[in-house]
Amino acid sequence: GRRTQLLKGLPATSTVEENAAAGVSVYTFNVTVSPLSSEGVAILPTIVNSNPLTEAFAIESKGDLEYRVVTTGNPVLDYETMPKSFDLQIFVEDTTGRSDLNILTVQVTDKNERPVFRGNMAIQTVTIYVLEGTPPECIYQVDAADPENAELKYSLLPAPVPFLVLESGAIFTTKEFDYEKDPHCYFLNITVTDPDGLNSTKTVNINIININDERPYFTTKQRIYRIPEEQSPGTVVANITAKDPDDEDFPSRLFYSIQSSDRYFSINPSTGVLQVTGKINRDALPLRLHPNISLIVRVEDSPSSSHTSEMEITIIVDDINDNPPECNPSTFRIEANENTIAGTFLLDLRNYCKDIDVDPSNNQFNFTGLSGFGSNNFALESTVSGRLVMTESIDLENPANLGAEVYSLTVRVQDIACPNYSNIIYIYIRIKPVNEFFPVFSNSSYEFNVPEITKVGSSIGRVNARDKDWSPSVITYSIVAGGGTKDYTNIFWISPTKGDVKILARLDYETTQKHILTVQASDQEKTATASVTVNVLEVNDEEPVCSPNFYSFQIPASLAVGTNINGFRIECQDRDSDPRSFRYIINEGNVNNHFTFSPSAGSNTSRLILASRFDYDSGLDTNWIYRLHVYITDDNLLSARDKTTDLIKTGTVTLTIRVIPNPTTVITTTPGFTVVTKMENLYSESAWYVPFVITLGGLLLLGLLGYLGFLLATWVRTCCPPAGKAGDVLLINAAEKKKPKKDVIVTMTKLNTVFDGEARDPVTGKIYEFNTRSGARRWKKSNEPLQPAPAMQVTSSATDDSGQGTDRAGAPSKREPSEKRKELTAETKPAAKP
Repeated sequence: GRRTQLLKGLPATSTVEENAAAGVSVYTFNVTVSPLSSEGVAILPTIVNSNPLTEAFAIESKGDLEYRVVTTGNPVLDYETMPKSFDLQIFVEDTTGRSDLNILTVQVTDKNERPVFRGNMAIQTVTIYVLEGTPPECIYQVDAADPENAELKYSLLPAPVPFLVLESGAIFTTKEFDYEKDPHCYFLNITVTDPDGLNSTKTVNINIININDERPYFTTKQRIYRIPEEQSPGTVVANITAKDPDDEDFPSRLFYSIQSSDRYFSINPSTGVLQVTGKINRDALPLRLHPNISLIVRVEDSPSSSHTSEMEITIIVDDINDNPPECNPSTFRIEANENTIAGTFLLDLRNYCKDIDVDPSNNQFNFTGLSGFGSNNFALESTVSGRLVMTESIDLENPANLGAEVYSLTVRVQDIACPNYSNIIYIYIRIKPVNEFFPVFSNSSYEFNVPEITKVGSSIGRVNARDKDWSPSVITYSIVAGGGTKDYTNIFWISPTKGDVKILARLDYETTQKHILTVQASDQEKTATASVTVNVLEVNDEEPVCSPNFYSFQIPASLAVGTNINGFRIECQDRDSDPRSFRYIINEGNVNNHFTFSPSAGSNTSRLILASRFDYDSGLDTNWIYRLHVYITDDNLLSARDKTTDLIKTGTVTLTIRVIPNPTTVITTTPGFTVVTKMENLYSESAWYVPFVITLGGLLLLGLLGYLGFLLATWVRTCCPPAGKAGDVLLINAAEKKKPKKDVIVTMTKLNTVFDGEARDPVTGKIYEFNTRSGARRWKKSNEPLQPAPAMQVTSSATDDSGQGTDRAGAPSKREPSEKRKELTAETKPAAKP
């Protein structure tokens, strides 16, 4: 808004006295508004600021645009402590937007004020205590101040009192007070006045304190007291009284105490009543030896005074029957063997019990009331002696006493004198069992039937032994004899606590059909034995074993149907089956069903028969090598129903049959050689690793020799290539004339091996054995040195068998040289196999 002169009379200066009450007018001014302002003032005059800041002033309206500045009383203005001048900024604004701001300076003027007391007298009435007999002295210093720092004067009312107030404010006594003659209390009005006559008054109370100067004395004449022991705390023993000459007209304010150290008694410090505070036990030391207690009682008129008197009193403690007889221990645990004879002494209770009362009339006791479980077997010789004896022999095996190993008895030990205190003695008598009986097996012998295929670790039966002794003894079982084999010291184990018999190794009916064991039962002192027979039940758990189980041979493609192939016959054995139980089944490799066995069941021997002819010309047959897997089962004698439930075992034989087509003449163009390996079985079956190492070495050696032969053949073909058909004829004639000697390499290798297959050599017709894994071979049942036939003899023999003469061998061949070499290699291989 626009700045306009609206505040009439401002700026201005005004004054106000200090300590002015709220609402005191300080200054009056008017507000002039514009004629255009119909509504007057929009913002009333307001103190918007002050220097210094204060809330001691406010603006009030007097009406008709007249205002005044007044005091608020908060805070009260004080000339001595507050600023002497305040600049108030007053602001006003009318409804047209015109405003004005002016300053009113307010000066605070000083005013004479009353003196004020300081210290304790400013807030309370001071009480002063003066001891009687104290010489005149200063007893208090009054402290007052004048706000204007003027000099003050002190005065005392009423005047006729034995006190004096100096102008400095010090209060003095003017005499030595006597409590018994002078007043006990004085009230003094102390007035302080400033030079203008303004004053303030306070009251001071002065109390005269009495002091004791006389020694108190005892009025109680009795010096010896007698009380029984075990009095409860608070029991009054004596009432000690005394007087103080200083308090003849009033009850004496005396203090009583016990000077000697004592834990049994205390005295009331105000009344002098002597009471029991602790347990007084006449039967314990030191009262057991010295039952008299001496006390020094002191009386004084104040705790810090030297005016005291002392008196000695004696208290005699009398014994009472306050203790029951005690036994240490109060519980007895004793042992006695069963069958102990009647009258045997067990325990003397009097050796363990006593009554600690001092007076002999109070410490006598006896034993009564023997009771408890089995008390009829025991008795006390007399109530005085306390000797416990057996009255009957106890047999734990007797059904009447069965299980009663511990007897619980109680005996009461009781005072003879009233009030007949008593205690209970607990006696536990354990009857120790005596090992009288041997363990007895439930059977003198046991027989268990166990299938031979029972798993190792299985329980096959249980033996049980009892001991008639009570309590039942812990029976321990063991095998002391029997149950061993050539491979195991004992193939049976018995549980030491339960008697379960278990097998530790596989049973074999074919080896041992019955095992007889001797089992021992022991109760740690006595033993008993029983015989256990384990019958091994036969189970079909053996597979048929056939010889040979691997065989390899060659047959011509023109072999007639029904022919026993190479005279081959299989022979089987089964340790747990009848020879008639075998069935022969060709499970795999019998393509077009060319082969069968006769008979196919019911015999332990069977021949291999050609069941149908080969037909290679029409393409019906394409396989030249047949690998037959023959299964031999031992279920031929079982019914169809039994076959689903009984255990059936199967043996396996593997046959390799090579079909040889009709032979043709093959001309040898290169010299050949034959590698013959002779093997001997020189090992034990338990050394399984020996054949493995030797076989591996043999295979590596054969591979090396084969590789050398391949290099030699390659070298020969390179040096002597064929020269055509004419050359072929010349070579053949030359070969017939020259008859080159065939190289034979004989390698003697001793291998620890097993020959598990047989085959017939198609050239010589001899039977040889071989190993199915390593391929090692040897002639069967022949100790003569091996004489292999020349390769040309193999070809000639094959030619004769096919019905063709040597002329065909001499005729030119229509085959290519490579085909000739292949045929030659195929036909010469059988000669190198044995």
